[in-house]
Amino acid sequence: MLNKYPLWKNLLIAVIVLLGAIYAAPNLYPDDYAVQVTGASAGVEVSESQLRTATEALDNAGIEYRDPAMEDGLAMVRFDSSDAQLRGRSAVHNSLGRDYVAALSMARTTPEWLRAIGAGPMTLGLDLRGGVHFMLEVDMDQAVEQRMEVYSSEIKRQLREERIRYRDGDPTDEGELRFVFRSEDDRDQAFRLVRDEHNQFTMNRRTSGDDYLLMLALTQSEISEIQQYALNQNITTMRNRVNELGVSEPLVQRQGDSRVVVELPGVQDTAEAKRILGSTANLEFRLEARSDAPSGTTEEFPFRNEARRTAELEREIIITGNNVANAQSDFDENGRPQVNITLDGPGGNMMRRTTRDAVQRRLGVLFIEHSSDLVDVERNGEIVQERERTTERSIISLATIQSTLGSNFRVTGLQSMEEASELALLLRAGALAAPMYFVEERTIGPSLGQKNIEAGINSVLLGFLLVALIMVAVYKAFGLLANLALVVNLTLLVAIMSTLGATLTLPGIAGIVLTVGMAVDANVLIFERIKEEMRSGMPVQSAINAGYSRAFVSIFDANITTLLVAVILFAVGTGPVQGFAVTLLIGILTSMFTALLFSRAIVNAWLGGRRGLESLSI
Repeated sequence: MLNKYPLWKNLLIAVIVLLGAIYAAPNLYPDDYAVQVTGASAGVEVSESQLRTATEALDNAGIEYRDPAMEDGLAMVRFDSSDAQLRGRSAVHNSLGRDYVAALSMARTTPEWLRAIGAGPMTLGLDLRGGVHFMLEVDMDQAVEQRMEVYSSEIKRQLREERIRYRDGDPTDEGELRFVFRSEDDRDQAFRLVRDEHNQFTMNRRTSGDDYLLMLALTQSEISEIQQYALNQNITTMRNRVNELGVSEPLVQRQGDSRVVVELPGVQDTAEAKRILGSTANLEFRLEARSDAPSGTTEEFPFRNEARRTAELEREIIITGNNVANAQSDFDENGRPQVNITLDGPGGNMMRRTTRDAVQRRLGVLFIEHSSDLVDVERNGEIVQERERTTERSIISLATIQSTLGSNFRVTGLQSMEEASELALLLRAGALAAPMYFVEERTIGPSLGQKNIEAGINSVLLGFLLVALIMVAVYKAFGLLANLALVVNLTLLVAIMSTLGATLTLPGIAGIVLTVGMAVDANVLIFERIKEEMRSGMPVQSAINAGYSRAFVSIFDANITTLLVAVILFAVGTGPVQGFAVTLLIGILTSMFTALLFSRAIVNAWLGGRRGLESLSI
């Protein structure tokens, strides 16, 4: 018969619709506002004791809460409003010690049987949930400069080991390494050494008076590799720092060639987040210089807490904060703050090898922090803003090495416990490969996010209602069929977005509203084609078959162009544009399924078996 699907196709459509309904169902259970308590580090466990402390603090503060419980190894307390959640987080945070983190969270209310099959609600974007949005830019020039300093130290060490005499060797303003030799033979030996050991340089030999120069410049491919590494490493560090902040469902993603977007849902304290995320603090461990050290091999630095006191340290760096595997703040035997540090394997070996021959010498811990400010500069008669960079280096500890150091030791000389905790956090999360600067900051309050959700839901409902009324008025019974297909379409759209973990944003809601309008286009084309075939004298069953068959090409052409646009928007767009593109893309696919397969299956079941049908309610 013309309008009959085989059993397998009907079963397949029914299974798809059923799965769509199941995986869309978690969105009927909205998340609760909650505060979760976790350990500040991997070794700190949360127990019922911390949960009791948290609830007692909430009771003392007069903050209403409900359902305190231990969930998946963390303590969770739920609230009825975002305002109570914010006040509750402050109360819980103040009641717990520094070993625990109280973070804003959204507690799932999805039934256990749905969670068991991997079903969960859509993730809400920052504009719907509230929180802070940062855009940071990586200083690519500084990334290259820092790598040049590393190469400079390494080549100097190799030249000393080979007993090749040289002068200078520091990066120049032109971004080159400039080595000066007394003889041409020394320069040629250095040339061969660098050529064999460092293929990332282009080398140029020059003569200046009685000096023989060797100029080293990074290749363009090496510069690009350094910049990409800096960006990727900074993204990893940002994610580690966000995890240390205890924020649930954060977003850290690359944007363009040099920028990183960080979104922290539920966070309202931007000052703390900016201080942790943007900090470029790092440590360098160097030996104190000997009194007979050759000129140019030492540097003088001030002490961080005593500006008038200085000390000479060797230029050669033993290890940096990048070699730190773990760091915890604590108090020493005199009650002063300190940071207990554990090094990784290479760092521990380097520290052990260096300090083995340096017992009774002093080891300096150098605190390094980069900063920048926008300043007005005159260029070609115009005032433009440029970023002025500064780097501060100061000694926070200079202690005598009593015995060979290994992978575990401590850093003292910190001003407060807060500073020690922050330094430990930064060392655990990892140092930035290059400084990052805030170029954009937005804060969205939770009340505004709730209003956005309500406005989005209302817009979808209003759009659906208007479309449904028009379809029934124009196409009667077939209009009801189109409305049923539209309900299934929205259900599948929500189910797919929930399953894929797509983030729903305001532009995404706009894509859903657009999908509601576009989804009935295919039904309109089919219904009009059926009416046209019936007016030309074709039997009803044949007209139905022709309507679905001959309208397919038009429907496919109309949707494939929109599909390509959605793909392009997703590929080249960022943030809100991508959110809109994802929703539109999924909406197009689900609307084609519901129009061409689901509605046809319903028509087949409704009219396919009726012989002698002479008219339609269309």
